[in-house]
Amino acid sequence: MANLNDLGDEERAALLRIIQQSLGIRRHVDVFLWLNGEVQRFLPHEILIAAWGDFTGDGLDFDVISAIPGVRTSRLSGNNMGVFARKLFEGWQRYNYEPYLLESSNGFELGNEAIECLPVRSVRRMRAALVHGVRDIRGKIDCLYITLSSEKWPQPRLAQGSMEILLPTLDVALRRLHHLQPGRDAVKKLIQVAQAATEPIEEIDHLGLSIRELEVMDWVRQGKTNHEIALILDISVFTVKNHLQRVFKKLDVLNRAQAVARMSPPSRRQRV
Repeated sequence: MANLNDLGDEERAALLRIIQQSLGIRRHVDVFLWLNGEVQRFLPHEILIAAWGDFTGDGLDFDVISAIPGVRTSRLSGNNMGVFARKLFEGWQRYNYEPYLLESSNGFELGNEAIECLPVRSVRRMRAALVHGVRDIRGKIDCLYITLSSEKWPQPRLAQGSMEILLPTLDVALRRLHHLQPGRDAVKKLIQVAQAATEPIEEIDHLGLSIRELEVMDWVRQGKTNHEIALILDISVFTVKNHLQRVFKKLDVLNRAQAVARMSPPSRRQRV
């Protein structure tokens, strides 16, 4: 389906630029900026969903990338896109693992198990979906990519061909990054850290940190920048900085490294 000979010199040059730019992707914010840059010329979309795992069972993971405020992986409430992803995966199989288009004037139904949240509501408002995936013969963990748009594609054949050309590049880029877990996993992780250190959970409460401050600190511990944390939590960079300043004051530390060390189990703490 993908034929570079059908493209003009300018379009081929643009595709080459897009592929070259992908080589510099190291952070989630890089993927976000890449997808919302020149990629939009070939794959116009408002939401991208990556789903991977066991499409015959319950073991699916998701990443959601979108410029729509609040439509983030962290806003998902559990595996609530499972029915939707499995239905599209079955369609991909029927189309012999080729990219295919779906259009719906009434939006997309995600199934009764979908827990209401902003990503789910936004997907339901979309009117067109372009679906393609990567078969993992060796690891047996297929990955499905879904681009969603609120309008029909003006050039569907170009979109399908572009999806086939660009998908390997997107897949490699995302595989280099840590998976952003949905829900309140950041807070759960910090509580698990305290429990593993045989410290009561109340010790974290005694530090006076709010739920949001705990979330921010978990992403700091994972090496995320303020910009990345802002995208993940759907808040401004200024708000992230304010949260960190309050955390530093509550923990009586001067910087991020000291704050991470202060919140680590005693056996892992080091002098900073």
